[in-house]
Amino acid sequence: MQFQNSREFAKDLDKKDKLAKYRNEFIFPKVNGKEVIYFVGNSLGLQPKKAQDYVNAVMKDWAELGVEGHFYAEKPWWDYHERFSEKLAKIVGAESSEVTVMNTLTVNLHLLMVSFYRPTEKRYKIICEEKAFPSDQYMIASQVRFHGFDPSDAIVEIKKREGEHNFRTEDILEKIHEVGEECALVLIGGVNYYTGQVFDMERITRAGHDVGAFVGWDLAHAAGNIELKLSEWDVDFAAWCSYKYMNSGPGNASGCYINKKYHNKKDIPRFEGWWGHKKERRFLMEPEFQPEPSANAWQISNAPVLALAPYLASLEMFDEVGMPALIEKRDKIVAYLEFILHEIDKEVESNFEIITPQRQEERATQLSVFLHGEGRELFKYLMDNGVITDWREPNVIRLAPAPFYCSFEDMYEFGQILKRGILKK
Repeated sequence: MQFQNSREFAKDLDKKDKLAKYRNEFIFPKVNGKEVIYFVGNSLGLQPKKAQDYVNAVMKDWAELGVEGHFYAEKPWWDYHERFSEKLAKIVGAESSEVTVMNTLTVNLHLLMVSFYRPTEKRYKIICEEKAFPSDQYMIASQVRFHGFDPSDAIVEIKKREGEHNFRTEDILEKIHEVGEECALVLIGGVNYYTGQVFDMERITRAGHDVGAFVGWDLAHAAGNIELKLSEWDVDFAAWCSYKYMNSGPGNASGCYINKKYHNKKDIPRFEGWWGHKKERRFLMEPEFQPEPSANAWQISNAPVLALAPYLASLEMFDEVGMPALIEKRDKIVAYLEFILHEIDKEVESNFEIITPQRQEERATQLSVFLHGEGRELFKYLMDNGVITDWREPNVIRLAPAPFYCSFEDMYEFGQILKRGILKK
């Protein structure tokens, strides 16, 4: 398609957009009385309008039923989390028994590492990407120390080549085979938070298994954003937050995937609690743990129903639309945003550099842009003029036009505001 840098063209794209109506299902913050252009769905998604109704329903049941809400609420609390499994399984490419919702992301990664980081004297190293999201770095280092190893020895970071912004798959595969029998775990973010690079999870998972390691994925920036096939790729475990592309609310519950080959295994180490005990026997208060025959065996405490309610509201929209439709719009709106950036770059004779990979297989919703020659004053100008975006040092802005609620006209209008912000200096 031949794009045009005009409002009329952008509006025409919106008229043809099958997902355009969903924009009205979200609440937009306002700046100077106008709805913002929201580019930070990769950090915190917008609030679905019906999220409040789902929370209110739980509050009403609590008020009217008290403890009996566990069994007699319209959506009983004792199995509230089970409503997520089938819908989330479609999003991450899994069987419903392999998916559960509990805790928050880093907590879940720690808990999953109890099962999947079992170092020995010879096999103890963890492979991760250089400059992973800090929480992952802290988590991995603390796990290594907990097991009595030195992080400087036990953690192997895959590095980018000198002068390059992104990782090369061949370098990752080579490093895995180089570490070989010393590798206990490969744990990488499925989409790099800084550049938006999408990793080749299938090939990396296969390489990890080839050397006898477990392979897990932090899908914080992947779930609800890219096509995932966790079961088909034979991933061992994964976890993701729900508050980015999945719009569940700040700091909300995390999803988990545990490959079915580990279900019903009594010898697998795991921190256990009563919500992972067999559902039909849970309230018998038996002394010996009997695990659920699914990912729910990794549950520990009863579900935080008030937190899960807005997640369920959003998830039902995902189920209605489906990932293929979201990905189709994602690719088109990101391509239009990239076109707008190049057009504005030419008009202002600036020096933008998009550091997100060019190949479609290696990119998703996010474009990370080096604004060479520009400083935080431009970021402030954008924010003051209703463009909510994200600044990363030294001078990168991350732009993530979430397909559920961003419009093509937003992309055009952003270009005009960006141009004014540069020319006003």
